[in-house]
Parts: sequence; structure tokens; C-alpha cells
Amino acid sequence: MTLAALSGLDLLATAVVLVDAGLAVRYVNPAAENLFETSSRNVAGQSLDKLFTDAGVLMTAIGQARATTASYTEHDMELEVNERLRLHLSCTVTPIELTSGVAGIGELLLEFRHIDRQLKIAREERLLDEGQATRELIRNLAHEIKNPLGGIRGAAQLLDRELERPGLHEYTQVIMNEADRLQSLMDRLLTPHRLPQPGQLSPHEVLERVRSLIHAEFPRGITIRRDYDVSLPRILGDKEQLIQAVLNIARNAAQAIAGSGREGDILLRTRVLRQVTLARRRHRHAVQLEITDNGPGIPAALQERVFHPLVSGRTGGSGLGLTLAQAFINQNQGIVWFDSAPGSTTFTILLPVEET
Repeated sequence: MTLAALSGLDLLATAVVLVDAGLAVRYVNPAAENLFETSSRNVAGQSLDKLFTDAGVLMTAIGQARATTASYTEHDMELEVNERLRLHLSCTVTPIELTSGVAGIGELLLEFRHIDRQLKIAREERLLDEGQATRELIRNLAHEIKNPLGGIRGAAQLLDRELERPGLHEYTQVIMNEADRLQSLMDRLLTPHRLPQPGQLSPHEVLERVRSLIHAEFPRGITIRRDYDVSLPRILGDKEQLIQAVLNIARNAAQAIAGSGREGDILLRTRVLRQVTLARRRHRHAVQLEITDNGPGIPAALQERVFHPLVSGRTGGSGLGLTLAQAFINQNQGIVWFDSAPGSTTFTILLPVEET
């Protein structure tokens, strides 16, 4: 492989690892660094069997590619990286000629694709399409409901002034209060359609604001920990929208913990990713925000619909928090997904870094 060819691999979304005849790592591209959570400097010269634990399926694929001197794809394998990270991958092994042009058992190009991530992206795009249609339906419905609500409240207000018996005012107050509550709900359903007002900001400003708000709302029983990447670049986004999006996710986590009666733990984590595709656009860098809690988890029956409007797993919940969070994140060119099991739920937000 020439230096020019290697620089071309830097731009690929696919994780690529180049190994020599002895299966020692010669090169990894940025996508592979992200996938395996390591750097090229750390793995250069390292043998594949040292990098990956239990790599029997991978070695079989390499053997097949060498035996046929052609590309071989293993569609489903599990690899453990440095005994800490277990990944579900597909891998294509391609024999390539040495730089000198001598053919034979030489270098191998390994292309890894994260099956779980592919499924998440496909699921995110499907949820996004479904959510778009549902939000448009809800928006039209909200417009239709707002006008009658105003009339109901006005009539109740007029009636309240005419009542002579004090005990009857209680009933008109109920009508007005409920009309106000529904009016607020309709306003929240229409809010995502405000255009974002982007500006340069640090994602840590967003997380710190959310942390202080959650602390104030839940002063006892919940510990909020931070794991920030201090090298995180600034991004272009609507600060208030992003604060509201992260706050909705963190508040859901805190409410789930409070409802479970257990001691709660919320972790706010940030990282920088390279060569990321968001909304079908390729970005050199993106920031990753994670909100992880140790609550009871999202019920399996709700997981496919959790971003849909009016879907809530909590008694008294409006079912709009995650809908609004997804809408605000999408308006800022980002995506959001989650992994949830009892005792561990993580919402991951990816936002692009606009290069200057």
C-alpha cells in the first residue's frame, strides 16, 4: 500500500486495519480508532491475537482469504478488544500485494462494520421518519384544539363572574385550570417548529446547566457524575434547544430513579469522534454526549415507540419529553438513540462539529 492509498482510507466510514504477513498491525484508520476505542500509536506493531481476545472466527476468515487469494466476508463475529470491549461485527478480509509488487502471502486489509451500530442507524432513520409523520399529525390536531380551548376558558371566566354562590366558583376554576393545562400541552406540541438560533457553544456548558437544574430539582438520592473530554471542540447549535433536549432526557432518568426507590446515579460523558456520518452528511469530527442512569430501564414494550408523542411509561407523564428532545437534536443536525436494560440506560447524542 502506498502513502497516497493510506490517506484515502482515512476518509472511509468503514473501520480499516492493515496487517502484514505476520498479522502485525501496520495501520488503522480513524474509523477503526473510534470503533476499537484506541489509537494507531497504541496498536502499531501489535499482533492481532494480542489486540483481539478469542479471535478464532477472524483467524478462520483470514485463512479462507489467503487460501483463495480473494476477499472473504464473515458476516457475524464477536471480538473482544483488550479484554474490555466486546463488539458484534462483520469483517471482510482482502489479500493485497506488497508495495514491491511481489504477490503471495503478504498484507491483508481487514474491513470491519459494527452490526449493532448499523442496526441503530437504520432504527434511528425509521423512527425519525415515523416521528416526522406523527408530529405533523399531532401539530395539525393541536392547531384544531387551541381555538375551542380558548373559547371554553373564556366562557368559564365569564360564568365565574356571574356566579353568586361562592361554592360554585370551585367548578369554574377547575374548567379554567384544565383549559390552561391543555393549552400548555398544545403549545409544547407546537414548540419544535421554532427555527433554531445557532451560535458557537461548548457542549459542556449545556451539560453543566442541566446538571445544576437536576441537582436543584432532585437534591437528594441522586448522584450526578461527570466524565468529560477536556479536548472537546465547540459546536454550532441552539444552546436553549440543546439544554432542553438534554434536560428532558436527564429528568426522565431522575424521575425513573426516584420512582424506583433506589439510590440513583447519573453519568454525563463526552467524547470526540472522527469521520462520522450524520443525516447522510459526512463530518470530520462530531461530539458524543452520553447520559447514563442506573434506573429500572425502559420497558421493552415501549422501546420501539419511546420517541413517539404521548407515549410515556410513567404515571402522569405527558409523553412529550423525549419527542421534543429528538426534535431539537434533529434540528441541530444531530441524532439520538438509546440502549436500555434494567439497571443501565444510556442515551447517546451525536452532534456535528462544523469545520472552519
